[in-house]
Amino acid sequence: MGRPGRWRDGTGSLLVGEDAVPLEIAASYRARRRGLLGRDGIAGAMLITPTNSVHTFGMRFVIDVAYLDRSFTVLDVVTMRPGRLGMIRLRGRHALEAEGGAMAGWGLRPGVRVTAVPNRAE
Repeated sequence: MGRPGRWRDGTGSLLVGEDAVPLEIAASYRARRRGLLGRDGIAGAMLITPTNSVHTFGMRFVIDVAYLDRSFTVLDVVTMRPGRLGMIRLRGRHALEAEGGAMAGWGLRPGVRVTAVPNRAE
C-alpha cells in the first residue's frame, strides 16, 4: 500500500484513515529540489520521495513535515519555520510537507500509516 513500483511527478490523494487529502508528488531530482520553495502555501500536502531530510531555506511559511518509512508509516512529525535544516531520519524514505498545523488536523502522528495514490492520467 502507498507505494507504486516507481514514483513520478504529479498529483494524487493522500489517504489518512477515511480522509483524502489533495497530494502533489515530487519524485524527480528537479521537483524534489524545488519542493515548496517560492510558494505562499499549499492546498493539501506534497510527497517528496525519496528523501530522509528536508530544509526550509527560502520558504515563505511554516510547514509541518511527516517523515515516512518504506511502508508509509509515520516516523515523526515536526513543525519547521523558514530557514531551518531538518534532522536526517535514518529509517526515513519519504517526507510529507503541508502548511503548519494541517497534520494535527489530519491525525498524523508517529505510528499512523498513510497511503499515497497517484492520479493515473499523469
